[in-house]
Amino acid sequence: MSNRGLGTALVAVGAAQLLKLPWHYAKTGKWDLRKIVGSGGMPSSHSSGVTALAAYTAVKHGVRTPEFAIASMLGIIVMYDAMNIRRHAGEIAIQVNDLDADVERLAGHHPGIYHKRRKERLKESLGHQPREVAAGAVLGALIGLLGAMKSK
Repeated sequence: MSNRGLGTALVAVGAAQLLKLPWHYAKTGKWDLRKIVGSGGMPSSHSSGVTALAAYTAVKHGVRTPEFAIASMLGIIVMYDAMNIRRHAGEIAIQVNDLDADVERLAGHHPGIYHKRRKERLKESLGHQPREVAAGAVLGALIGLLGAMKSK
């Protein structure tokens, strides 16, 4: 790839996505290949990618450059979104998915009378806990520094 910064960021995203598989296994005892392409979970691939780009840019161009400012602002926005907006959307999805059971319980377990059950559940794993974002940022910073040092 001719753009080493972009390549480094993409490697960081890929590394974080791959790490989700053994992390999920360690947590649940189950292998779930969907974790490799899914959103949410440990570590945050979004955080890893933007932090790798910012670290790479800092080493290659310096921290007082517009390039670093752009990469840093992108990182701040992406990580804020992952920890707040997307995480809260996932928490709302959990509550919406539980509504069917709540309505059935209130209706005396006769769903057809008062309520038609939803056919599809909303995706609940959308955002990240702060520790997942932090882990992705650490991973990304390491990969970004390695990518910058390798391209000298």
